[in-house]
Amino acid sequence: MKLFCAQRDLDYALNVVNKAINPNNTLPVLNNILLNAKGKKLHFSATNLEIAISCSIDADVRSEGAITVPAKLITSYVSLLTDEKVELNFSEGVSLEITSSSSNTKIKCISSDEFPLIPKIEKGHYFSVKIDDFYEAVTESVFAASLNTSRPVLSGVFLSQSKEELKMVATDSYRLAEKKINVLTGSKEDLECIVPAKTMNELAKIVSKSDDKEVRVDITKNQILFTIGGIELISRLIEGKFPDYKKIIPKDDKTRFEVFVEDLSLVLKRVSLFARENNNSVCLNVSKDGKMVVSSEETKVGEEKAELPVKVNGDNNKISLNAQYLLDVLTYISSDKIDMVINDKESPALVKPVNADGYVYIIMPLKV
Repeated sequence: MKLFCAQRDLDYALNVVNKAINPNNTLPVLNNILLNAKGKKLHFSATNLEIAISCSIDADVRSEGAITVPAKLITSYVSLLTDEKVELNFSEGVSLEITSSSSNTKIKCISSDEFPLIPKIEKGHYFSVKIDDFYEAVTESVFAASLNTSRPVLSGVFLSQSKEELKMVATDSYRLAEKKINVLTGSKEDLECIVPAKTMNELAKIVSKSDDKEVRVDITKNQILFTIGGIELISRLIEGKFPDYKKIIPKDDKTRFEVFVEDLSLVLKRVSLFARENNNSVCLNVSKDGKMVVSSEETKVGEEKAELPVKVNGDNNKISLNAQYLLDVLTYISSDKIDMVINDKESPALVKPVNADGYVYIIMPLKV
């Protein structure tokens, strides 16, 4: 294998596929990136056996060939080269020679024969969405997925596509986020699947740096393929049935109030300093005169009570919630104001961005 390519392109591709590398891999070749020079392209692939990421860059290929290179080492090394043409040369043994105008290095590699086969997905059921909508949907939902894998279906993001709408839903049973976005094109039949939250997090990183306009999604029974321009990410799907969450979305709105995100975030951060010893429990006490008192119970370190102006419709009401769960949604939501609905101290609280349809966040109350 011998080729020439731009350092900037090489650096970009290595950083993209690096997102599939798991530092805890026990199989040495899984810590490597597969480089495959073919035609006028240099192809890159990496996998941790749960997800696989592939992409390619333009290259002046003088001789074709393939080799796997330690991901961390080559990515760090290439990032320290200046923006210029780089020569990659692999001929004898298992070392890759990287030559630039000011440096020359050899990196010990592993044969490409040992690299696992990246599965090919038969394209059947698919849909595509705007990339900005997709990124927003992922960031506003995935944080609510469970970190505990004892119930696998809760450690993923539920995708439900019907006609011209895609729903992304995540829950850990204590809170739930649902985001609806429009579908550009797609298969006519409805679809449901559960994608690992780790996959969605890595996907968001790729999407955030892409200049492409769309994300295409292809689904089979056990796997899903995301295509963003020349980048492909393949992931396994989580087996099982996602909970029927619609029945817990509050239908009533005994007390609805509007509050600025920045003001509520600041107050919650202060109050939560004293609530940490009490399961992050904070009480929201809303009154019809346009005031909300956010308070903690007295703990070993003290207590805090703060007042906020709110725009209220409905009755006086109060509820106890996990402060961190409320702070999480305020961090990811794109609106500067939220509508919040509470009915009683035993019913879930509902959060929606003001003047933005398609997003619902639910927090289960804490018992006091």
